[in-house]
Amino acid sequence: MSTVIDTYLTNEIGPLPFCPGCGHDPLLKALDKALVKLQPDPAKTVIVSDIGCIGLSDRYFNTHGFHGLHGRSITYACGMKLARPELTVIVLMGDGGCGIGGTHLLNVARRNIDITLLVANNFNYGMTGGQHSVSTPLSGITPTTPMGNLEGAMDICGTAIAAGAGWAYRGTTFDKDLPDHIAEAITQPGFSMLDIWEMCTAYYVLHNKLKKKDLMDIMDRNNFKYGLVANNPRQEYGAQYRATHVDTATPERKPRTIEIKFGNNVTRQTGIVIAGSAGQKVRSASGLLAQSSMCAGLSVTQKVDYPNTVMTGHSVSEIIVSPERINYTAIDTADYFVLVSEDGLKNTKSRIEKLPSTCTLYVEKSLKLPHTEAEIIRLPLIATAKKINRLSICIVALAALVKDSGIISLNALAEAITAFQKPAAAEISLRALEAGSALIQTGQEVDSSRRTVHNKIFNQS
Repeated sequence: MSTVIDTYLTNEIGPLPFCPGCGHDPLLKALDKALVKLQPDPAKTVIVSDIGCIGLSDRYFNTHGFHGLHGRSITYACGMKLARPELTVIVLMGDGGCGIGGTHLLNVARRNIDITLLVANNFNYGMTGGQHSVSTPLSGITPTTPMGNLEGAMDICGTAIAAGAGWAYRGTTFDKDLPDHIAEAITQPGFSMLDIWEMCTAYYVLHNKLKKKDLMDIMDRNNFKYGLVANNPRQEYGAQYRATHVDTATPERKPRTIEIKFGNNVTRQTGIVIAGSAGQKVRSASGLLAQSSMCAGLSVTQKVDYPNTVMTGHSVSEIIVSPERINYTAIDTADYFVLVSEDGLKNTKSRIEKLPSTCTLYVEKSLKLPHTEAEIIRLPLIATAKKINRLSICIVALAALVKDSGIISLNALAEAITAFQKPAAAEISLRALEAGSALIQTGQEVDSSRRTVHNKIFNQS
């Protein structure tokens, strides 16, 4: 028989740290009594605390504790419960946290995740000076509402219920049966919450001469129900999710590995820019270049840029290949530049104007370029792609780049196409690879007197 736990609180770090008369003290003692009643395994119990005075609480319990960002304690708790459904997860949050993290309150209620939320509601931000919060009563005096609060108090229980909370209770730290209600909440099979009204003796009580009986008066004036506000159980989200996942589970996919099968001619970090239009498979074709470079033993990065719209506007990919680890992933000066459409030109025009003579620019021959010092290779990319598939234009262009530059072999690109594309798409891409590489022939004209490279015109037929 296991040992009965007579308290979940610890005094190893001293007494509870709150101001004399603060409601957090009886709230935590009520939580302790509830835990003693339920006897959960401390190793499977987590108290998640929010920012604020209530955030000092979790370290005083002999359970797991987690302390995060203001208003976000609910999200941490949900993650823990979904990942470890056997845990008992309890959240301690102030009214300030409910205001700052209001969307998280709405969503945990909507989803019905099995955590218990205890709101230490003392009508102000007690840790930072007593500023008004979303639950400050009408006419309440605080440092930020010195003439009296003009905003209606947020009904925390009503807000959660409107979002779908099945179990909600409103009470005070003066309630003798508060531990029983906390225990009842913890045992609910879904999201449960307690809006626990209490005294902030450092600020709100002093500014408003608040007394015990005034708490009930405030509830009456605001038509806030006292006691059990909702008890409408429904199926818990985590249980539904796990049942659905088991029913629809697919075999685990083994990760694809890329084996080094080819050599390369890259001696330093090299930047390649591919600019075209959305819908031209710029990103996927560039990905094949990246994968083929890895097949050739290179380190690779890929960065993409495109608008929010679909099938309209530009699409630009940046590929970096290097024989060493890539620590700087921006391309300040491109070594190779591929341009296949007017959209790509519009988006990268200023960049093209700044290309140095060390850069080679592979461009669709119909495009009118701005002045650039780059070596320009004009190719009939559109006409060539039309003979195969209009969406193969980037493969055509990249095949020409690979053939002309020699950074990797065409066989490496063919290997990536075969390995990472479906058979029907791979067949088209391999034809595009052959056609694009056929565009490149030897020959180059250089005007040494002007120290600029003339356009290279290759197979135009």
